[in-house]
Formats: sequence, C-alpha cells, structure tokens
Amino acid sequence: MNIPSDLKYTKDHEWVKIEGDVVTVGITDFAQGELGDIVYVEVETLDETLEAEEIFGTVEAVKTVSDLFLPVSGEIIEFNEALEDQPETVNTDPYGDGWMIKVKCSDVSQFDNLMSAEDYKTLIGA
Repeated sequence: MNIPSDLKYTKDHEWVKIEGDVVTVGITDFAQGELGDIVYVEVETLDETLEAEEIFGTVEAVKTVSDLFLPVSGEIIEFNEALEDQPETVNTDPYGDGWMIKVKCSDVSQFDNLMSAEDYKTLIGA
C-alpha cells in the first residue's frame, strides 16, 4: 500500500498535494484498489467554486460509481484531461499522472483539517 508521507489525506480517500494556495487532488492507492478497474472519470465542475466536502465529480469503475469530494473550499482551476482517454491511469499511477483536479484554495486554514499519512494509515488499517 503506497501512502506518500509528503501528501495530506481525507476520510473520503482523496490525497492532496499543497503548493501555496493551489492543491492537486486525486484518489489514494487504497481507494483505486477498492474500486477496481477505473473506466471513466467525470468532472463537470471546472471553473466552479465549491465548498469543502462538496461533490466535484465521479469516478466510474467496472462495478460501481463513486462520488469525489472536494477536500478544501475553492475554485477548480484545472482538470487532468488525460484521464478522459486513459482513466486507468488512476489505477496505475494514482499519485502521479493519475491526479484529477487542481483547486485554488479560498481558505488555507482548511489544510489543518486534512490528515497526515500516519493518520490515514490508521483510518484504513494499514
């Protein structure tokens, strides 16, 4: 189970890479493993401003569809368009090329609500 220590995590199994007030978001290795083969990633919230924990998109696997929850409030400024043609990248490289969105955070104090790698390991029993 790959859980990079330089990232932050949510109870909904998203990872967050913080770069100033812009965060990159994807789903964790644990989440992609639980979902199985991912066949589609849908994000229709590009250029919208959402609150933390609002749904920003969905990820569809062979057997299920799962909502994606925004880890921090802000404007969704970028969607990883490569996932439109290669959604399986979320399975093969969830922390790299499988990233989903970038968000301009409107309240950086919300970073304090995110979990460390150690806390996330405890959550998933790793």
